[in-house]
Amino acid sequence: MSDINQARQRVSILRNLLNHHSYQYYVLDEPEIPDAEYDRLYRELQALEHQYPELVTLDSPTQRVGDKPLDGFSQVKHEIPMLSLDNVFNEEELSAFYKRVKDRLAIDEPIEFAAEPKLDGLAISLLYKDGVLVRAGTRGDGTTGEDVTHNIRTIHSVPLHLQGDDYPTLLEVRGEVFMPKAGFEKLNQAAIKNGEKTFANPRNAAAGSLRQLDSKIAASRPLAMYCYAVGKVDGMDSVETHSEMLNHLLKWGLPLCKERALVKDIKGCLEYFEKMSAQRASLPYDIDGIVYKVNRLNWQKELGFVARAPRWAIAHKFPAQEEMTVVNDIEFQVGRTGAITPVARLDPVFVGGVTVSNATLHNMDEVERKDVRIGDTVIIRRAGDVIPEVVSVVPGSRKQGAYKVKLPDHCPVCQSDVVREEGEAVARCTGGLFCQAQRKESIKHFASRKAMDVDGLGDKLVEQLVDEKLIDHVDDLYSLTIEQLSKLERMGEKSATNLIDALEKSKSTRLERFIYALGIREVGEATALSLSQHFGSLDKLLAANIDELQNVPDVGPVVAAHIVHFFQQKHNLEVIKKLREAGICWQNVDVVNQGDQSLAGKTFVITGTLSAMSRDEAKRLLQLKGAKVSGSVSKKTSAVIVGDNPGSKAAKAEQLGVEILSEVDLNNLLGR
Repeated sequence: MSDINQARQRVSILRNLLNHHSYQYYVLDEPEIPDAEYDRLYRELQALEHQYPELVTLDSPTQRVGDKPLDGFSQVKHEIPMLSLDNVFNEEELSAFYKRVKDRLAIDEPIEFAAEPKLDGLAISLLYKDGVLVRAGTRGDGTTGEDVTHNIRTIHSVPLHLQGDDYPTLLEVRGEVFMPKAGFEKLNQAAIKNGEKTFANPRNAAAGSLRQLDSKIAASRPLAMYCYAVGKVDGMDSVETHSEMLNHLLKWGLPLCKERALVKDIKGCLEYFEKMSAQRASLPYDIDGIVYKVNRLNWQKELGFVARAPRWAIAHKFPAQEEMTVVNDIEFQVGRTGAITPVARLDPVFVGGVTVSNATLHNMDEVERKDVRIGDTVIIRRAGDVIPEVVSVVPGSRKQGAYKVKLPDHCPVCQSDVVREEGEAVARCTGGLFCQAQRKESIKHFASRKAMDVDGLGDKLVEQLVDEKLIDHVDDLYSLTIEQLSKLERMGEKSATNLIDALEKSKSTRLERFIYALGIREVGEATALSLSQHFGSLDKLLAANIDELQNVPDVGPVVAAHIVHFFQQKHNLEVIKKLREAGICWQNVDVVNQGDQSLAGKTFVITGTLSAMSRDEAKRLLQLKGAKVSGSVSKKTSAVIVGDNPGSKAAKAEQLGVEILSEVDLNNLLGR
C-alpha cells in the first residue's frame, strides 16, 4: 500500500475516533478518554493533513469548532463566529508562535500580551441589547449554538442588566461558564448520598448543568462565569487594546478572572505560565492552561484568522492532569491508624508533570462503585501535589481475564484480622499494638498524658526511637537504656536519665489508664474507666464476650466488637504480656455498683487547683457516679467546680448563670 493510501486510511480512522469522542464530550457530557488523549489524536490528524493537504476536507474535525447543538434546545446564531484557539504544549512551540506573530507584523519591538488562565468550562456568548441580557448561547459549531438563556439567567454572577449608562446599544460578550471546585465536590457528595451518577470533573458538571431543559436544576447547581472577550459591539467609542475592553466589561458589571495580567515578550509569557502553574492547585476553579492574546486591537486585526482560530492568540496547555494506563495489580496498604487502602499498581505514565506508577482507590466502596479490576484500562488524575487517583475505567476497554479484588481477611503487614464495620467505608487492621504500620501512633498514644503519662516522651522523640530501630512496639520502651538514649539527637545523659526515671514511674498506674493506653478503637477515657470499674481486673476484661461487654454503661455493640477483635489478636496479647512482665501494675479495682449513678445526666467543669486531689482524680470520681466532665462552660453545664486560682471558666459560669461549687461541695457530691 502506498504512503498516501496508508495516510488516507489513518486519517479516516482518526476522524471517526475524534468525531465519536467529540460527541461524547460536547453533546452527551460523558467523556470516555482524558483531554490529553484527545489532543494527541487531534495533533496526529493535523500532522497528516499538513503532510498531505489533498486529504483535508470540510468535514474534518480540524476545520470546525465544537459539535452540533442538541435537538432539545432551540438554536442561536452568533453575531460574530465563536472560534477556538490553537494550542502549544512547550516553550519551543510558544516561541514559534511568537516568531510567527512578529514576522507577520514585521516589527522588532516586544509585544504586549493580555494573559489569563484558560478556564476548564463551557464557552458561552451573551448578547445584551440596550444593557439588557436578551440571549445566551453555547459555542456549538462556532456559528450556531444552543440557546441556554434560561439557564444562564440563574447564574448570580451574570448581570441581567449592565451597570452604568455608557454601555453599547448592542454588546456580544464571550466567556466561560464553570463550576468552582468546592461546589463540584459538594454536588458529587450529594449525588453519592442519593445513589445518583456522579460527574467526572467540574467541566463535565458545568456542561451538564447548562444543558438542562429545566432551569430549576441549573439554578440548584453552583455555576459561575468569567468573561474574556467581545464579539459584535454597536454604539461604543473605539478602544485600542484588549485589556481596555476588559476593563469596560468589568465597569459594566460583568465578571472577569482576577488572575489576568499584562505581560511583555516571550519571557513575560513564560514567567506568568510558571506563576500560574504554581498556583494552579490552590485556585478555587480548574484551569488547563494559559491564554495569551496580542493586546493591541489594531495588531489583532492585522494578524487576522486561520480557518478555525485567530493568529493573534494561543493557548499554552499545562501538562496533562489526566491520562490513560493499565492496572497491573491492586494491593492493600496499611495507614498509621490501621486504615486499609487499596492501591492500583499501574503501567508507568507521565501525568501532571511526573511519572506515575501507583494511584489510590481510597476504599473498597470506591473500588466497587467504579468497578475497577486488575487488567482494566483506566483514567488516572494527578492535580498539584494531590496523590494520584483512579477516576474511572475507560468504557469498552475491559479485556477477558480482568478480575475483581476482594478485601483481605488479614493485615498485609502484621497478619492481624481486618474488620470493616457495617455502614463504614474504611476497613481496619486490628493489630494496633503490634502492627509495624501503626507503631509510631500507638507508641505516641501509649505515652500520652492521659494514658501512661511518660513525661518527656514527646512525638519527635518517638519518631527518632522508631527510625533508629531502638523500639518496635510499646513494650520495648521499658528495655531502653541511658546509653542508647544519650546517643540520640538533643538527648544528653541527663535527659536520658530523666526519661528512664519517667518510664519507671509510669509502671505504677491505674487499670483504666492502662486500658485507655492500649489504643482500642473508640475506647476513650470514660469508656476505659467504665470497663475497669465493671470488670475489676484486666483478666476478666480479656475474657469478656460481646454480650458481657454490652452490660457496661456506654458500651454498645460496635465498641464491644472493637474490644473483642482487639483482644482476639495474639500479637496484641503478646505485647500486653510483655508490658506486665516489664513491671507495669495497678492496684486492685473495687467493682462499682452500677446502680450508683446519682450524677447521671449532669455535666461538670473543673477549674483551678484542688487541695485534696488532682483534677484528673476529681474527674474520674465524678464519672464513676455517671457524670460527664467537660473542658468548656456552656448553658448546658450543670455546675462549675472551682479550686484555687480559677481561670476564665469561673467568670463565664457567672455570666451564664451556671451554678458554682467549691471543693467542699465536690466532696459532698462524691460522698466523701
